[in-house]
Amino acid sequence: MSDVIQQLLGYFQSGGYVMPPLLVATVVLWWTLGYRMMALRRGSLRSPRVMVDRQMQGILPTNQGVLTRVLKKGMKLRDQNLPDLRRYLDDAFAEEANEIRKYKVLITTIVLVAPLLGLLGTVSGMIETFDSLGDMSLFSQSGGIAGGISQALITTQMGLAVSIPGLIVNGILDKKQKTLEIEMAQLKDYLCCPIPDIQPKTA
Repeated sequence: MSDVIQQLLGYFQSGGYVMPPLLVATVVLWWTLGYRMMALRRGSLRSPRVMVDRQMQGILPTNQGVLTRVLKKGMKLRDQNLPDLRRYLDDAFAEEANEIRKYKVLITTIVLVAPLLGLLGTVSGMIETFDSLGDMSLFSQSGGIAGGISQALITTQMGLAVSIPGLIVNGILDKKQKTLEIEMAQLKDYLCCPIPDIQPKTA
């Protein structure tokens, strides 16, 4: 275990001054992605129409999620027979609408900035390499040619390692967010319009 820790420390030291910001960016990125995963829980596998029908029948959902929370709020407002119900629903659903968008901008910023930080480390490493070439020093106190090339490659690798998984996961979460926003709009439509009872056809 200690060998692994020593290798990781050596890896980060080889990356130079760009590695601490990249490490912080990694921690913040995955914390915010985890938060969004929890915030985007749907709460039910049923369609919005079925959820409304079951709620009217008194069958309450057991799982907690975005749609179940907004449905409970919407049903309470609907039972009050308020005029212009949609306006009240917009206000009631605003908290969940903001919650599912939370940290979206921060995640996008980190995903975009991480490769640029890696590029900054690459440029710094190449500058050190060319300085060492001028002195013809393969190894020196500052790293020399080998240290400069190592820093350039490590920071590029780290920047991409932070950005690519974050980009993929964030894309999946964005798609889930858009789906939830559409389903929330459908819930508003179902709650605002009277839902007729479906009577069995007689021969």
